[in-house]
Amino acid sequence: DVPADWADAVDAEVAAPELQGRPEVVDFVNKILKPVNAQKGDKLPVSAFVDAADGTFPQGTAAYEKRGVAVDVPEWNPENCIQCNFCSLVCPHATIRPIALTDDEAAKYPGMKTLPMTGMPGYKFGMTVSALDCLGCGSCVQICPGKKGAKALSMKPLDTQRDEQQYFDLSYKYADNADVLAKFKVDTVKGSQFKQPLLEFSGACAGCGETPYAKLITQLFGDRMFIANATGCSSIWGGSAPSMPYTTNKDGNGPAWANSLFEDNAEYGLGMAVAVKQRRAKLTELVEKFAATDIEPLATAAKAWLEVKDDGEASKKASADLIVAIETADSKCGNCGCDMDPLYKQALAMKDLFVKKSIWIFGGDGWAYDIGFGGLDHVLASGEDVNVMVFDTEVYSNTGGQASKSTPTGSVAQFAAAGKATKKKDLAGIAMSYGYVYVAQVAMGADYNQAVKAIAEAEAYHGPSIVIGYAPCINHGIKKGLGTSMLETKAAVAAGYWFNFRYNPTLVGSGKNPFSLDSKEPTTNYQDFIKSETRYSSLALFFPERATKLFDTAEQQAKDRYAKLKKLADAE
Repeated sequence: DVPADWADAVDAEVAAPELQGRPEVVDFVNKILKPVNAQKGDKLPVSAFVDAADGTFPQGTAAYEKRGVAVDVPEWNPENCIQCNFCSLVCPHATIRPIALTDDEAAKYPGMKTLPMTGMPGYKFGMTVSALDCLGCGSCVQICPGKKGAKALSMKPLDTQRDEQQYFDLSYKYADNADVLAKFKVDTVKGSQFKQPLLEFSGACAGCGETPYAKLITQLFGDRMFIANATGCSSIWGGSAPSMPYTTNKDGNGPAWANSLFEDNAEYGLGMAVAVKQRRAKLTELVEKFAATDIEPLATAAKAWLEVKDDGEASKKASADLIVAIETADSKCGNCGCDMDPLYKQALAMKDLFVKKSIWIFGGDGWAYDIGFGGLDHVLASGEDVNVMVFDTEVYSNTGGQASKSTPTGSVAQFAAAGKATKKKDLAGIAMSYGYVYVAQVAMGADYNQAVKAIAEAEAYHGPSIVIGYAPCINHGIKKGLGTSMLETKAAVAAGYWFNFRYNPTLVGSGKNPFSLDSKEPTTNYQDFIKSETRYSSLALFFPERATKLFDTAEQQAKDRYAKLKKLADAE
């Protein structure tokens, strides 16, 4: 029953705590995010947007929303934890994260659950959860291996976990620990999760299959990353004003993100790459002049930078050393009027270019397979050092589930209500035909290691790369629920519905086969798998005879696909 006095209830003013964070973000949250979220955006004066007149918004504003929309959220039981970090890897919203503390640091937080850290004497390990940002999908619980059949995570009512929020907030302070990352390498499943995710608390669906890939990429390269994002689901969860889920690390570095259209996003990303390339070429000319002098430590620092300038990680330290050397030389030289004086100032004005940039082009299959394919093909053919991530949901997800050229035979979608009659486009095969494009297909839930390895190899390759990630979607109608998205990708690979592989052109020079088939021969029934999703089972319900024909055709196409890939893998 509803209390009668509710009829006369009035709003009460609640004192909000003072916000902490980067000044420009706090200012944006107070002036714009809060009024917009309170549905008072129309009342904002034009003057409120003066700081955003150039179209840029500060990163990291999604962290201030604290929606608290989940009914149940994960609770961590240390006794059953093997410290694998799988839960953190698969979380679509970056709301569960490992934390590594020295024994002295851990002693400062007596209420925090920890256990001795494996492989790190003198350290404590914890798994923290942001109850107010979690969407309650349960993906972390689904994949938790636990110990002896008992999982380390279980779903509990949100109100029972509110006190854990304070420990999650500590994860920012203790992320990116150099000693921990020296022990557990960043380009591994476990090590990557000790890096702060620079994509957090997006508006993606609970259990989303796209965001875990993007989040992982930000953990690997986010502090030096550019993103050109095609319109679609990834642009909506990636930047729905005023909530910005891409964020920065403790040093203030994070992805520079921008959205363009279906039809020109690949070219947009190429423009970013070419612009950075040309600007760095100018910077390189300056540094070469520094290296040719006898001014120390400038000359030594310049030579060191020139050796590693195109190595993402190595260029970080070399850049820091070189900037200090230039600043030192500039301070000693002052404004003496010598030939070097203006060169120092030119170089320091280009500080943002010293560290090698990681250029990424994001989009879904509607963009990559269909509307943006011409541009994507042009960009891959260019030979430029760009990285493409395709979130393959096999349907136009954001616009309501229309069929794309990625939609497989027999799948029901808008414009294919009676099941798509034609086979899925082989985007990976087209890209591999160039011979100089790094190509990978991944399915995170089926093979965590392969997904991390493929993404790391793609970025390290000095040339165009494309990674196509299988992404379960709410449009698939997964009968077990989208919270099982990682298990669904595993089932897709086991049934031969999806195959994981990598094509690495660098192996050709050493006489090795550039193609490696990373998924095994199918072990489960193809049709049993597709019938576990309503995008297929609905066809059997309404058009049983057509479904039988199309499903048989699709199964044979999958077998032919595997045979073709196996032949490539076996080639000498």
